[in-house]
Amino acid sequence: MVGLNMAGPARDRVMKLMQDKDKIENEIRDQTAILETNNVGMHDSLVDSEGYPRNDIDVYKVRHARHRIICLQNDHKNIMKLIERGLAEVHKELLCSNGEGPSVNAAATSNGYTNGASAGDTVPRPVAEDDQAFAIIGFVTAGSPADLAGLQERDEVLQFGSVNYHNFEDMSQINTIVSHSVGQQVNVKVKREQNVINISVVPRPWQQPGLLGCHIQRIS
Repeated sequence: MVGLNMAGPARDRVMKLMQDKDKIENEIRDQTAILETNNVGMHDSLVDSEGYPRNDIDVYKVRHARHRIICLQNDHKNIMKLIERGLAEVHKELLCSNGEGPSVNAAATSNGYTNGASAGDTVPRPVAEDDQAFAIIGFVTAGSPADLAGLQERDEVLQFGSVNYHNFEDMSQINTIVSHSVGQQVNVKVKREQNVINISVVPRPWQQPGLLGCHIQRIS
């Protein structure tokens, strides 16, 4: 990650924020595990056909877990914004330590983060000739796992987990990766404008149906 191997106040702040981010993500996984243990998601009914609390699940724990997940997702989104700003400061410190001023490339890198790249990203790089997209991100729902990770509408997908342009056959491959990676990071490489950005997204139940909260469609 840019500049995180150098000392400096901005670097220290970002490292602390990243530790807090990891704690939030770990608790989200813990709370998601409670839902999985009870075989429910964020929207399954907690009452039976007669309107009584279901006796096959721990209703109290499920309600608490759902509430915590919503709160944690909001906390995660806020801390990601702080990390993005911190990374821009780290990059600025790195340029200053090298005796360099802001440049066109530096501005492009900073824009990669302010456009929503997650803290786990490597530095955005220019698009190369062999960067071929096989899918494109459609709508991204605010507050969804995809949104929190930094995916944006019109991002062109170069790689999703183990799937890339060369081995992509159909969208079922993406669905399989998502369904088998609940609570785990999936590395996604996207082309955004003239930059290539690496993003880590964690599929998980949230307030709405689905595990990502975005629409991905193949490029015809």
